[in-house]
Amino acid sequence: MASNRPAQSSSFAPRTDEGPWEEWSPTEESVRPVRGRHRVGKQRGGGLARSSTVLGVGVIAAVGAGGMASAQSGKPPVSISLPDLSSVTHSAKAFIGEDSETPKGSATVLSDAGLTTTDATSGATDAGEALRARIMQQAESQQDQVDQEAARTAEAAAAQKAAEVAAQAQEEAKAKVAAEKKKAEEAKKRAEEKAKEEARKKAEEARLAALAKQYSLPTSSYTLTSHFGVPGTMWASGHHTGLDFAAPTGTLLKAIHTGTITEAGWAGAYGYRTVLTLDDGTELWYCHQSSIGVSAGQKVNTGDVIGRVGATGNVTGPHLHLEVHTSGGDTVDPLAWLQNKGINP
Repeated sequence: MASNRPAQSSSFAPRTDEGPWEEWSPTEESVRPVRGRHRVGKQRGGGLARSSTVLGVGVIAAVGAGGMASAQSGKPPVSISLPDLSSVTHSAKAFIGEDSETPKGSATVLSDAGLTTTDATSGATDAGEALRARIMQQAESQQDQVDQEAARTAEAAAAQKAAEVAAQAQEEAKAKVAAEKKKAEEAKKRAEEKAKEEARKKAEEARLAALAKQYSLPTSSYTLTSHFGVPGTMWASGHHTGLDFAAPTGTLLKAIHTGTITEAGWAGAYGYRTVLTLDDGTELWYCHQSSIGVSAGQKVNTGDVIGRVGATGNVTGPHLHLEVHTSGGDTVDPLAWLQNKGINP
């Protein structure tokens, strides 16, 4: 590179408030134009826009976290009051020193910072309003989720309650059916038992009717006085051993059933006595007779006359003392025995 020429003299006198002056030798580097001068304005405007955006994102994150906490805690959403960011926009313009709507070096109006395509489509023109709209939308979405969860919980509880009620109704219906079935079975059992009892009674009546044709009363025109088992000192056994038919002396005595005369004669305290032995070994004693009309070994049929009522032996008046002895020798109640044969004295 060529050497610099000597500085030319000037007619102006040097100033004392400047300097010190020295010789300037321009080079390639020193004469290179200063770059980035216009970027300062862009960076200054762009930095402010980016700061606004970061502010919006921070607010969204903070409010979103608060909304989520409110939704999770089950508390109703809190109303949020936001500042009018348009004033921030005007202040930013005043700070830059420009009155135009779009600052030099910025591609976006500050009031539009943070706006999305969705916001613009929905009609939002201000970043603050858009932020508020997004926050409210998020809060409403969270509230909707809480409402939906509450609705699902209530629906599940109602379904469970309905299932429990249905199960209880089913159990009650089963119990009712079981009770009705048991009642019907008991009624059927009672009816069967009643039918069996009626059938048994009819059979017994038929049997007694048939026996009644084979058996008869020992006498007629009588009155029952002393019954079997009555205690007293007048009887050697300490109680009455037969059934007394009080009747006038001479009243006819008849064979109660077909049998054989095994004894006929005097028997001490029994007076004149006749013993009729039936085919099954049962003995019928006719005591205190005034007279005997049969003899031992004689066969008699039902209703045949075997003697007459009297007052012989140990007595207080004329009557028939009837005793019934089983084949084993036991003395039984003559009244019950006669009733069992279809005879009711």
